[in-house]
Amino acid sequence: MKAVIPAAGQGTRLYPQTHTKPKAMVRLAGCPILGHILSSLAETRVDEVVLVVGGPMQDQIVEYAEESFGDEFTFQFVEQESAEGLGHSIYQTEEVVRGEPALIALGDMLFENGYGTFLDAHDSLDDPDASIGVKTVDEPQHYGVAELSEGSRVERLVEKPDNPQSNYAISGVYIVENTDLLFDTLNHLVENDIRGAGGEYQLTDALQRMIESDARIDVFEVEDWYDCGRPETLLEANRVLLAKGETNAADSLDNAVVVPPVDFGDNVVVEEGIVGPNVSVDDNARITDSIVRNSIVGENATLESVNLEGSIVGDGATVRSEANQLNVGDNSTIEL
Repeated sequence: MKAVIPAAGQGTRLYPQTHTKPKAMVRLAGCPILGHILSSLAETRVDEVVLVVGGPMQDQIVEYAEESFGDEFTFQFVEQESAEGLGHSIYQTEEVVRGEPALIALGDMLFENGYGTFLDAHDSLDDPDASIGVKTVDEPQHYGVAELSEGSRVERLVEKPDNPQSNYAISGVYIVENTDLLFDTLNHLVENDIRGAGGEYQLTDALQRMIESDARIDVFEVEDWYDCGRPETLLEANRVLLAKGETNAADSLDNAVVVPPVDFGDNVVVEEGIVGPNVSVDDNARITDSIVRNSIVGENATLESVNLEGSIVGDGATVRSEANQLNVGDNSTIEL
């Protein structure tokens, strides 16, 4: 089976981290977002991965995928020259995907359970043309929504409806057996310039046209997922993934305390500080006289005399605090 990973988005919600790297290459819990996705796919029957890339930094994705997972998968890279929605991204892959079953996995989404679980759930369904992972949510108007007719069968799909008729949110994993029909519907949308929510070509709209063509689309439920396109959920995913791993040791610890879980890259130096819990520290970072909790620290970053929590520090950044001198009177309260 092929997996299709759209990874051409600019990642504007993660600025400034994505000024210098694609969103899929933002690191958490020891490796880039893309690395976590590919590691999960490596445990399934997927043997070929189609990555949709775009923009001036796409070579970072190509190099990382081939160097880190070249022994696991055969890769094909498809360029999306202009970002016009998820449907438009999948549309670019027609030449290499049409006619074969495909698992579509969004390049900025991580899940509590792995893709093997999703494929097993798909296999247990009644031979659908496609299936979609869903989760019940409190505010479905912010998501694509699946309305069910009977059992797990989808009657209607709507992207970010004003008045949702269901609380089943589409979670960002799709398994499509009938890719011929999928690409027929995507072609219809693009050739007739039928745009959906946000003025973009929506995959949800293409799947809805499949239903209108008498295709059977079912759902399976997923556990929690993390949209890593936002800082707060990136940090939450970092916390969850670190909890599943083991804390390793920094290469140099000098009078420092590590509170698990923490992931240290290579050549990390910690002096006179406390690191953790829930901290990911990339290669060649240096932390001195600092307290760092619930944060992501980039490659070659330097932290000196700081107290950080819930923070993302980019590659090569320096965060330094100067010492303060105080002469505080009795019964005073100082907040710094």
